[in-house]
Amino acid sequence: MSLALQMRDYRLTTAEILYRLPDHPDILQTYLWQELDIAPRFPVLRKFLDFWERELEGKVHSVRVGSVGLVQPARWRHAGAVMQLH
Repeated sequence: MSLALQMRDYRLTTAEILYRLPDHPDILQTYLWQELDIAPRFPVLRKFLDFWERELEGKVHSVRVGSVGLVQPARWRHAGAVMQLH
């Protein structure tokens, strides 16, 4: 993953794409897609889905998207308890 892209607010984006099998349209299949993309517009995912609609036979049923930034400020917190095992 490119640190330069992450510094420009690209986030790790995962999409679960449900699509219909061309020969059996009543059956749904899952495809997982993962790339760095910019939320909430998701231009990379939209480009992929445009390619899918144009070039592949399986019709997309639904898309579920999750996105998280990988580059974040450091976090720390105090321990609630300290235990020692003998």
